[in-house]
Amino acid sequence: MIKIASLCPSNTELLDFMGLTSNLIAVDDNSDYPPAINKLARLGPDLNIDIDTLEALEPDLIVASLTVPGMEKNITRLSERGLPYIILNPSSFENIGENIIKVGTAINNETLAKNAYHHYQTLLEECRNEALQIQEKTKVYWEWWPRPVFTPGGTNWLTELSELVGAENVFADVPIDSVETDWEDVRKRNPDYIFLNWVGVEKEKIKPELLNKRPEWITMKALQENRVIVLGDAPFCRPSPRLLLGIKQVRSLLHPNVFSDYDEVNSERWLYGNA
Repeated sequence: MIKIASLCPSNTELLDFMGLTSNLIAVDDNSDYPPAINKLARLGPDLNIDIDTLEALEPDLIVASLTVPGMEKNITRLSERGLPYIILNPSSFENIGENIIKVGTAINNETLAKNAYHHYQTLLEECRNEALQIQEKTKVYWEWWPRPVFTPGGTNWLTELSELVGAENVFADVPIDSVETDWEDVRKRNPDYIFLNWVGVEKEKIKPELLNKRPEWITMKALQENRVIVLGDAPFCRPSPRLLLGIKQVRSLLHPNVFSDYDEVNSERWLYGNA
């Protein structure tokens, strides 16, 4: 059996989607899905992997990442040790599909990868077709970090996800993956909805009431109409197939007259082909 180590949550989730969880021998501390990984060796935070522990486990393949600034130092150390690795750095739904194929090639199991890729593309196309039912777009603001303010830009997967739920990212005009901005810029863009997805912060620890203390934010449409929604880190901040669950969740919030309430259990079954 091929022994695999994953160095970030989105990679762990992608490997699980491909049916490779049983091949995992170690994951980073930030990975929290699927539950089966709880028994695995932990390698430290995804920005500071314990390279000695990783090397001692003798993995056949390490699935590294560059999705977060700072991860490049992990790559440097992998190269210095001569460890076997691939790098995944998706910024779009298309990239996620490409990464499925890339993993399959790395483990010499293209049949597995093609099957997973086909399933993923089928579900994504289903979401695209269902998005055609939405007639009116809403403006949304995604907050990745509160201070300094970071939000996804035009080339980020959350801009694409916004489109698939009948919305428009108010920072879609900035042609980069992640935008460092400020409270005043957000205020001027006056979104209809505000989604809070502070990276690495548990949903329960995000405090939406803090937005009321920002200068003049109380005048914003989203605050006046009580449209500030805490979504949390997962799955929205992780470019893995589980973003498809994010589509189902957000579209039910934005368009309750078109889509039924989000059903977590049935949506999980749909994602993994058990529906």
